[in-house]
Amino acid sequence: MRATDRLTLASIALMSSLPTWAAGALEGPVKQRETNWHAIIIFLIFVAFTLGITYWAARRTRSAKDFYAAGGGITGLQNGLAIAGDFMSAASFLGISALVFTKGYDGLIYSLGFLVGWPIITFLVAERLRNLGKFTFADVASYRLKQTPIRSFAATGTLIVVTLYLIAQMVGAGQLIQLLFGLPYATAVIIVGVLMVLYVTFGGMLATTWVQIIKAVMLLCGATFMAFMVMQAAGFSFETLFQTAVSVHPKHLAIMAPGNTSPIETISLGIGLMFGTAGLPHILMRFFTVKDAKEARKSVFYATGFIGYFYILTFIIGFGAIMLVMGKPEYTTTVMEKGKQVTQLIGGANMPAIHLAYAVGGDMFQGFISAVAFATILAVVSGLTLSGASAISHDLYANVFARGRTNEAHEIRVSKYATLGLGVVAILLGIAFQKTNVAFMVGLAFSVAASANFPVLFLAMFWRGLTTRGAVAGGSLGLLCAVAMIVTGPTVWVKILGNAAPIFPYDNPSIFSMPLAFIVIWAVSKMDTSAAAAQEKAAFDAQFVRSMTGVGAEGAASH
Repeated sequence: MRATDRLTLASIALMSSLPTWAAGALEGPVKQRETNWHAIIIFLIFVAFTLGITYWAARRTRSAKDFYAAGGGITGLQNGLAIAGDFMSAASFLGISALVFTKGYDGLIYSLGFLVGWPIITFLVAERLRNLGKFTFADVASYRLKQTPIRSFAATGTLIVVTLYLIAQMVGAGQLIQLLFGLPYATAVIIVGVLMVLYVTFGGMLATTWVQIIKAVMLLCGATFMAFMVMQAAGFSFETLFQTAVSVHPKHLAIMAPGNTSPIETISLGIGLMFGTAGLPHILMRFFTVKDAKEARKSVFYATGFIGYFYILTFIIGFGAIMLVMGKPEYTTTVMEKGKQVTQLIGGANMPAIHLAYAVGGDMFQGFISAVAFATILAVVSGLTLSGASAISHDLYANVFARGRTNEAHEIRVSKYATLGLGVVAILLGIAFQKTNVAFMVGLAFSVAASANFPVLFLAMFWRGLTTRGAVAGGSLGLLCAVAMIVTGPTVWVKILGNAAPIFPYDNPSIFSMPLAFIVIWAVSKMDTSAAAAQEKAAFDAQFVRSMTGVGAEGAASH
């Protein structure tokens, strides 16, 4: 594989494409190893504890606000931890450390790309979102625009992002558990799906929030211990750590040299990570769980700190894995690939962090980290499922089909049916895509969020001239272009579909699709001279006052 091969967000997902000497097990059959009973026991304890939380939450979930937004009673610190738990996926933990393990310094761009999206959310989105919205980001986008077309578009974008994310997480869960717990792939996928449905259906946002908080604490503690043990092995010297890594890595000094991807690819990836973060529906939904805009700002402050700290740790873990795992016979196996013998990590390219856990803490700690990785997937899919269910019940059912002529009980019932349906779909797609490289779907999810959701959300809050026609036309075009460019790009068109050359030359379309969405939204809105458009523009002042002051919003009295 050439050094100039374009890296997509697929590299972050559990199914990244890496060099043949560390071929990803999640792109093919998984080599089974002995069942890790420590991991199973710790995981069962986690499941039992979180099911207890779900039972507790179910007894406190009575209204739509309780179900969608935990009654607005989550504090800024709690919500910051929950956001971190929602955002720090197993893909981030395993994938970024694996990228550093393989690519060295270039893996840092992914850590930075995820992190720099948070100041955008802090200064542009969080406060206004909380003041204008109720349960979903479609509440904000449709505040002064026509409900039916905007909510239909927003719900469609949400469901596409959620579905793509869910497929990648379900496949990752199935193959991780197949490797570490000794369970059949389909069984592992079904377990994740059933638990996900239980958390969301009975506990709603309150249960999901606490599952994410517990998982975030476990992950941060585990990663901190790993990083500490790595630094202890290096004599608490970064110079020793890097020198040792350079000496044992096949690429030697090349791992300390950045810039192995094209500038356009790198910039496009950064745009997708930055602005996609501000358009992810399951992240935006978390800002409605706090009582007011002040707590929303605190949420982002705490989340940024936790997430930034975590991504610093993944960099240390990646170099630590080079120092303590790379080339060690107890962590590698030899397999036949295309008629040649290839040496690879047991479990494939995404397992450096798991093997490092054994190197620094033995069976028990490896079991803990393995259980944390699975708990991470459970927390993420729970948040995704709740976001998808709310798009169906709150945006589509209550506001598009019923046009407000419904009650909370019916809306919550529809949401629970939607959760069950999403769970079944996630299980079926997870099983169907078992042997397919679906990692590109994570990148596609970020691209869709950056190209469709973010432009509409941003302009709805900040531009007086936005109209319904402009928002739907530009947002829909951004969504379609992001999908089309990735499907015709190198990852899908060549590696998945087997064509000789890609139609679109880049894996990351955000640098093209996001500006296109903004331009079309602006142009169509400018050309819209209808009476409805004039009313929508005139309503901007009242919306702006509420977004800035919170007057009229829930929790405004606390300002």
